[in-house]
Amino acid sequence: MDNRGYASRIVRANQDADIKSPGVKLGRFCIKKEYSVREVSEYFGVSRMTIYKWFTGEWIPRKVHENKINEMLSKVGFVQ
Repeated sequence: MDNRGYASRIVRANQDADIKSPGVKLGRFCIKKEYSVREVSEYFGVSRMTIYKWFTGEWIPRKVHENKINEMLSKVGFVQ
């Protein structure tokens, strides 16, 4: 599976992570839609490492980022 540069380790970690985390939801959306980590990190104003940690569920986004994630996913109708 080609996921626009996403390492298979990141894709697997995202699939195995708890979907209740907004960062994991964001990861599933971005991997599916092939948004690069660079694009996502610029949008949220955080480092690429932070995005990877969100995607894998290792870190939980701060409330301000959680709200922005939920708003974005709601606008595009991403439900999982």
